[in-house]
Amino acid sequence: MSNKGKVKFGYTRALDLKHGCIEMVHGGGGRSMAQLIQQLFVAAFDNEFLKPMNDQACFPGFNGRMVMSTDSHVITPLFFPGGDIGSLSIHGTINDIAMSGAKPCYLAASFILEEGFPLADLKRIVDSMAQATKAAKVPIVTGDTKVVEKGSGDGVFITTTGIGMVPEGINISSENARPGDKILVSGTLGDHGIAVMAWRENLSFQTNIESDTAALHDLVATMISATPNIHVLRDPTRGGVATALNEIAQQSSIGMMLYENKLPIQEQVQAACEFLGFDPLYIANEGKLIAICAAEDAENLLTVMQTHPLGKNAAIVGEIIEDTHCFVQMQTRFGSKRIVDWLNGEQLPRIC
Repeated sequence: MSNKGKVKFGYTRALDLKHGCIEMVHGGGGRSMAQLIQQLFVAAFDNEFLKPMNDQACFPGFNGRMVMSTDSHVITPLFFPGGDIGSLSIHGTINDIAMSGAKPCYLAASFILEEGFPLADLKRIVDSMAQATKAAKVPIVTGDTKVVEKGSGDGVFITTTGIGMVPEGINISSENARPGDKILVSGTLGDHGIAVMAWRENLSFQTNIESDTAALHDLVATMISATPNIHVLRDPTRGGVATALNEIAQQSSIGMMLYENKLPIQEQVQAACEFLGFDPLYIANEGKLIAICAAEDAENLLTVMQTHPLGKNAAIVGEIIEDTHCFVQMQTRFGSKRIVDWLNGEQLPRIC
């Protein structure tokens, strides 16, 4: 969205947001680019930090530790049941910040647009982002726009960057898991990945499956207020719960034991996974988190999570064990055990 200097509203005609398309001139740095920025991006994201239209944002500083995260978002299709690439890009970065226990404060957004992309679709995406930022109370304060030739992109790619502040006394890290800790998840698993795949492949199930995309920072704040000494938080996006837990096991040098009968998975998601040949533990989630805490705090934390709308289906699903091999294991419904290994390959491409 970067555009030097203030831009006057003196265009010969407004953008055709119903029938128009992105053209190379919209990325050329001239009048057309300024018009796109003013009439679409600034109109949607308007706030006191963005309004000056500088090449950077100026905002109040912080006392204490800061966290920063950046993520690029590519997904096919761009619109899916329960969300779209716009809201996904906001929720994804807010959640990455929140998993440190931080309060997300500011966002930056960068767009790579393909020549010929419909302005109506772009407006729909931008409006979705604006709604997500307003609901989360985390503004977009700066950004950038580039246009590439037709055939060089996939409609639109979005990169979002977030900055947040960690409250005093909070130390949440993937290195903090300890033997005896309990593993919790905030809700049903695999909803996002299956919703995207079903929509992409035009698969119909008896029950509609929607993405779980959501901003989790309010849930995290509620959890921390009740249990400040949470050891680990992680949002299991690409690679799902299985990959996230394997990463934590390696970083903390511990093992894990999951209990299959405790895992919250919707029946329709489980059925879809069986039909498609997928394992729900490896399916991406965009509105769920993993929490690891001391055993004595687990029941209280679970109760607090279940009182929040985004944690109503929370469950204790496993525990941390000593294991020099850092294996993640699962006790099946039949009483046997199996290794929940790293994801090998890619089950669902382009879903985040």
